[in-house]
Amino acid sequence: MQPRKTDLARTALQAHRAPLDMRQRRLLILCDGQRDLAQLTGMIGPEASAMVIQLIQAGYLVSSAALEPATLPAPPGAAPVAAPAPAERRRSLVAARIYLLGILELQRHPQAAALFHALQRARSDEDVIASLHTALMALPGLTSPGYAERVRQRVVEAMPDAHAAQLAHAAIATA
Repeated sequence: MQPRKTDLARTALQAHRAPLDMRQRRLLILCDGQRDLAQLTGMIGPEASAMVIQLIQAGYLVSSAALEPATLPAPPGAAPVAAPAPAERRRSLVAARIYLLGILELQRHPQAAALFHALQRARSDEDVIASLHTALMALPGLTSPGYAERVRQRVVEAMPDAHAAQLAHAAIATA
């Protein structure tokens, strides 16, 4: 698999406004469609494959492996096959957790470091949701309110609906 940038990724790299951490930006720069996953892992580290998957799900990368079958000509006499519908973006609690860990890591504040470690240590879904909620509630005090709101929206977008509802109920309970 040789991932390459989408137009969204090129825009995000130029604008510097996308909610990407430094490692994700570095990985996007390196994904030129020429390097395979093994080369990227050698450059970025063992977390490169997970980051590539996360960036593919977020729409920043496409896999050249997914494009190769479409470029092959159809055998003579074969019936045309309808293109599959675009897959709905997968949501996962792990993706939301990884995203927020990256945001907290960038903050360079002792409270952010404590929140980072609490989220990193959380094991059960309930503990992860509670840690996500605590971090999201503290983030406006560590950054601008607008940035904190964009982060909150991205976390909710990354989470499955059931977990997002739990996060919303936790927010209402503390308000």
